[in-house]
Amino acid sequence: MGEIKIAIADDHKIFRKGVILSLRHYANLKFVLEADNGQDLLNHIEAAQPDVVLMDLRMPVKDGIETTKYISKHYPNILVIVLTMHEDDRFVLHLMENGANGYLLKSTEPAEIKKAITDVVAKGYYLNNFVNRILLKKSQAKSRSVPSLTSHLQVTDKEKEVLRFICMEFTSVEIGEKMNISSRTVESIKERLMERYGLKNTAGLVFFAVKNNLID
Repeated sequence: MGEIKIAIADDHKIFRKGVILSLRHYANLKFVLEADNGQDLLNHIEAAQPDVVLMDLRMPVKDGIETTKYISKHYPNILVIVLTMHEDDRFVLHLMENGANGYLLKSTEPAEIKKAITDVVAKGYYLNNFVNRILLKKSQAKSRSVPSLTSHLQVTDKEKEVLRFICMEFTSVEIGEKMNISSRTVESIKERLMERYGLKNTAGLVFFAVKNNLID
């Protein structure tokens, strides 16, 4: 993997500097932008052209939730990893379904932050144990609801198989090899599913599939 350009948005300068220092020994990670808030980030994002943004949530002027949604809409090629102290399930579910590619707590070790960055670049999302527990809890709550013989969430067998492999963290090339189809066909199926259900990215697709029991 080549050089990854990173931006960080956090109104606490000491924390920002700490993150940058903690990742400095990873030669392929290059910080190209520091911002005090979401608006400051957006003012300089075109000039900096980061691959990944580490995004705090609670910031003045423009918070991380609003900024993440804006980036997802206007800069879909820029990946966002939320880096926050907020552990509330609602924040995780809302952000991951509305443009975030990963969600980390500020207590996360530098090695995991580095892994999250490389994973979102390689696969489009990063799911750690914290997020997986929330997904599992949401899925279990869903399974306890009253069953219905009809559902508006219909997927074909091929779509279901692609979803299953995506949730197992395989890349499009790997999925194509396993299913004997091209990686372009895999990407087309992913795009069709995201468009059908109004999802922003692969991370949102994974969340949606698990939350709605679309995979076995």
